[in-house]
Amino acid sequence: MSTTGPTSQPPGGTAPPPSPAIERANRMSAANMVRSLAPLVLICLLIAGWVAFQQGPDARVRTVDPTSSVQLAAARASYPLPVPGDLPEGYRPTSVRTDAGAAGEGDPVTLAIGYLTPGGEYAGFAVSDDPRASALTDVLGDAEQEGSTDVDGEAWTRWTTARGETALSREADGATVVVTGSASDGELVEVAAAVEQVAP
Repeated sequence: MSTTGPTSQPPGGTAPPPSPAIERANRMSAANMVRSLAPLVLICLLIAGWVAFQQGPDARVRTVDPTSSVQLAAARASYPLPVPGDLPEGYRPTSVRTDAGAAGEGDPVTLAIGYLTPGGEYAGFAVSDDPRASALTDVLGDAEQEGSTDVDGEAWTRWTTARGETALSREADGATVVVTGSASDGELVEVAAAVEQVAP
């Protein structure tokens, strides 16, 4: 007695047609996926751009606290150290340098502080009792004197630097004070007007 087992094909020898769901899945391609994701990507880019616009370039500025460097320079300098004190709102210190850490008794001391101004420009302050200090020579070395500017009753020498920027300088207690940068003349005068002596 023989038996006939199940066959892999239905009667007639033809496979059933695929379901509509399978046909739709087969039609899904990489291009279709990209087209589907494009609106979402566009929305994300628009949101990121709006956030960056709201923050502005100033949000990425790194500020520093010059207090410790100022105190060190004031303690080591052989002259009463002048620095910008109470600056108007919007001035942010972004750099500070001093050689006071390596200065011995009687050695020259140089201090330089850089600021981002309210106008988004750079204003640099430097003071040194070393006429060869690069903080001074880099500014005044090839500068042309352009007369003087009155700052709160004090006469500051006005210069045009080799970079075409304005510089203001004055001598005080054997040291030279310089204010310069890409900032407007008004902002440079504001920095100069804020300069005051620091108690060691």
